[in-house]
Amino acid sequence: LSPAVELPDGWSTEAESRMDGAWWASFPDPALPELLDEALANNWNLAAAGARLEAAAAEAKIAGADVWPALNLTGNAARQEQVLTFLKDPVTGAPLKNVSNSFGVSLGVSWELDLWGRVRNGKSAAAADLQAATADYAAARQSIAAQTMKAWFAALEAQEQAALAQETVASFERTVERIRSRYERGLQPSLDVRLGLVDLADARTVAAARQVARDRAVRQLEILLGRYPAGRLEAAGSLPDPPADVPAGLPAELLSRRPDLVAAERRLAASLRRNASARRALLPRLTLTGSAGRSSSELGDLLAGDFSVWSIAGGLLQPIFQGGRLRAQVSRSGALADAALATWANSVLTACAEIETLLASESFLRVQETEQRIRAEEAAAAHAQARRRYERGLTDVNTLLSSQRSAAQARSAWLDARRQRLDARVDLHLALGGDFGEARPSGGSAS
Repeated sequence: LSPAVELPDGWSTEAESRMDGAWWASFPDPALPELLDEALANNWNLAAAGARLEAAAAEAKIAGADVWPALNLTGNAARQEQVLTFLKDPVTGAPLKNVSNSFGVSLGVSWELDLWGRVRNGKSAAAADLQAATADYAAARQSIAAQTMKAWFAALEAQEQAALAQETVASFERTVERIRSRYERGLQPSLDVRLGLVDLADARTVAAARQVARDRAVRQLEILLGRYPAGRLEAAGSLPDPPADVPAGLPAELLSRRPDLVAAERRLAASLRRNASARRALLPRLTLTGSAGRSSSELGDLLAGDFSVWSIAGGLLQPIFQGGRLRAQVSRSGALADAALATWANSVLTACAEIETLLASESFLRVQETEQRIRAEEAAAAHAQARRRYERGLTDVNTLLSSQRSAAQARSAWLDARRQRLDARVDLHLALGGDFGEARPSGGSAS
């Protein structure tokens, strides 16, 4: 299995500029650095990823130990009694007994001469697994940073939406007072008052829901920060403006930048090494063993040179028949390597699709935010005009209330559009594996 992944020279949606440093530093929000530091230090999912990385490091060390000789120190002590039934004690007639002691200490060494690279390939596979785990940890850090940023933006938007809902309630209360005043002067029917009260009740319902949404957003952020979700974090301030420019990187650069793609490539390398190790397991193995020590029937004699013993030996093992186990292991490792290659290729294409989609959505989201801002400004102006005309008796209450609802809805939609654009920019950084860097034309496709 060897599919080629053809990557274009550049993204379909072009942009040019450069951004240095940590990618989250491009967001003009002074609260972000402290929040990100706290999340990266205290997030429990990230702590679990760090523990898995430590376990992978230990596994790599275990696998690498087979390359070196094994050295063991052993000691033994024994006491033996032998009953000589054919010899009798001349006095008692009981069988004679022979009691003996034995003491020994030895230093043994064993080593497989890795003639064909079976052990070395296993060590290389474990090292590649460790590199994949390291990339997984880097990906987890970026993911936690992105989740924290989006949760912070969600909390800021929820706070602003809650404040807007309270302003809307106060605005409808003033409108109802104006309508009631005209009704009491006989200028409007009681129906107008009831219509105003209906919209006021709706505004209060929305305000309560917005407060619930605000608390939910804050608690989600607190979980990411490793705090107890008490809903007490203060989301002060307003949504920041997104960075102005969106540079384009090169698809080939993703292979060395995106941690998840690095992890997939390293797992592919590990699977190929394991397949090589399985193939070499069919070949003969040569092992050397040796030992040196002391042995005596008296414990004190172990320090004397006259009781030294030693041995050295070599062994050759050629597998002949094991029920097809070794060849099945070759087939299994080869299939796993094919699967790892397919997974890596699909990951590359998926990453490219993510980036192309996010780059294309940047212009749409920019236009959407601009139009929502214009809508909010025009709706506010229309409501102000409708209020003045209503007070002079030049328009009906339905126009007044409708313009007021439209103004509140437009401001809410503008806030949502701003937060969507910020989230999309965070997702783009995550898809690119970090900051934007500098576009470098490659002059051809990469496989």
